[in-house]
Amino acid sequence: MSRTSVVTGAAGFIGSHLCEALLERGDRVVGVDNFDPFYERAAKEANLHRFAGHPFELVEADIRDRDAMTSVMRQAGADGVFHLAALAGVRPSIREPARYASVNVDGLVSVLEAARQAGCGHVLFASSSSVYGNNRKVPFAETDPVDEPISPYAATKRSGELLCHAYAHLFDLAIGCTRLFTVYGPAQRPDLAISRFMRLIAEGRPVPMFGDGTSSRDYTYVSDIIDGCLAAEARLRGEGPGRMRLWNLGGARPVALRAMIEAIAAVVGREAKIDPQPAEPGDVDRTWADLTRSREELGYEPKVAFEEGLRLQWQWLQESGSVASRVPGAS
Repeated sequence: MSRTSVVTGAAGFIGSHLCEALLERGDRVVGVDNFDPFYERAAKEANLHRFAGHPFELVEADIRDRDAMTSVMRQAGADGVFHLAALAGVRPSIREPARYASVNVDGLVSVLEAARQAGCGHVLFASSSSVYGNNRKVPFAETDPVDEPISPYAATKRSGELLCHAYAHLFDLAIGCTRLFTVYGPAQRPDLAISRFMRLIAEGRPVPMFGDGTSSRDYTYVSDIIDGCLAAEARLRGEGPGRMRLWNLGGARPVALRAMIEAIAAVVGREAKIDPQPAEPGDVDRTWADLTRSREELGYEPKVAFEEGLRLQWQWLQESGSVASRVPGAS
């Protein structure tokens, strides 16, 4: 029997890839998105076009609207919820901390309440590697202390994990939290570094490099993230209610900022013009996922190498018309 899954943030980068995977496995999918103007609506609508002809329904609603969320889940007869909707980005959260708290914390409470009222079997919440802050120990493990977030965005994600723990304990819900490590790939948000740098290098414009180029990120290709989310949901269904589980989903292969820019330039086929900038407040020095628990409990193993993922993202950017299909000096 097919399942009905509700996906919040369905029109976004990761959400649209997740919807596609759920449809491919035979689910009926109800997507929720409010098309927040953080980036243009047309890009999000383009993400949804590939669902035409599939059992997919889109509800345009704000996750903070508890009545709307409860109605969505009850009418859908949702078996489970994938909660990806959030305001993203460390630097914008420093400018608008109250708005981030409203959407990311109040919005999560609304989703959890709706799931509880509608009798959903399980909820998977997309957390972030940013909760680790500047922990000295690497790689980052789920058992490490996460009491010192250094941005409002990170603080909202850690708050979300704590809320999930409370709801699982009090209301007998099965809840999982996945800490996602720097996701990239086709349809990546245009403000994120890889997508932005590809465009800048293709156009021959300077690439801002914040800090000395030694900061590093554990880049994770989007299909690996989706595989991990599906495995986490399956684990939740098998374990039953009353527990909150936590898993890292990363690539386990950190790449320094300067090396990332050089790798993008090689894929695009043009030299990168570096524009040195001071380090930004709120940015962590590094991220690096310890995948021990995810490997043991989910069978999770990232498959796409960084350079191959870059090639696939660059190919998508050209095919989607986001950049010129040919650029001077491109191979």
